[in-house]
Amino acid sequence: MSFLLKSTPERAKIWKPLFNKALPDLAFHVWPETGNPEEVRFLAAWEPPANLLTYFPNLEVIFSVGAGVDQFDLSAIPEHVTIIRMIEPGLTDGMVDYILWATLTLHRDGLTYINQQKQHIWKARPNLVAAQRRVGIMGLGTLGAPVAQALASNGFTCSGWSRSRHEVPNVTCYAGPEELDAFLAITDILICLLPLTNATRGMLNADLFKKLPQGAQLINAARGAHLVIPDLLEMLENGHLSAAILDVTDPEPLPADSLLWDNPRILITPHIASSSQTETAGHVLLDTVERYLAGERTFSSRVDRSKGY
Repeated sequence: MSFLLKSTPERAKIWKPLFNKALPDLAFHVWPETGNPEEVRFLAAWEPPANLLTYFPNLEVIFSVGAGVDQFDLSAIPEHVTIIRMIEPGLTDGMVDYILWATLTLHRDGLTYINQQKQHIWKARPNLVAAQRRVGIMGLGTLGAPVAQALASNGFTCSGWSRSRHEVPNVTCYAGPEELDAFLAITDILICLLPLTNATRGMLNADLFKKLPQGAQLINAARGAHLVIPDLLEMLENGHLSAAILDVTDPEPLPADSLLWDNPRILITPHIASSSQTETAGHVLLDTVERYLAGERTFSSRVDRSKGY
């Protein structure tokens, strides 16, 4: 029985000795070295190799080394293989930090002041306190719920929307398509942390933006494919949206000739909102493997194929 890691050298350097010490009877291989492929029961990867069963006929569990699995072709992974995504404290903490920064940047007119500085303009704008700013988070899962709580703790008036019903302290929660419009109507800063599925691809579009209040702002730290770029540019041009912070684009890297780069109402970061921390992620991965070997099959991070996440 063996474990195969197809990821970065940095992860391999930390994870291999961690596994070797805790599970000496579980051989740990680093791609492209696989040992006997028939012995591979566990695979951790950002993108798994094609033809999984051809390579590894006895594979039981595949781990995503990231929070999402939209980079996986789920149809190519046999039904009997358990798929588990990465949920670890460093990943969550990083996203909370990023969204707090992005929200405060928009809340305090950061993009306006950046552009004024470029033009040597000294001009103050009216300030609102956090409680006067209505922030809405789309996606209340393992990242969205902690983000919503952090924003509420910082005084923002917070609401959240998700496909299924959630309860988050100090956050007004909406659920399902029938409650989406009501959520959007009270959202000044819209934050997208949705998983990317067939249902959410292209969801950030003109029809949705028109349901936000005039002058609303956008933060997308989920996936670039959620956003219809021409619709965003149109809404910024006509003033219905006033600013956007994008950590993700489609494609990535963002092409040099993209109109997003030079739009003064858009701030772009290169998909750095959050990433799993090598050491803490290694311990989470090890714990999950140990529990699996002990017979456990119920994991909060297990992917529901019917939902796509």
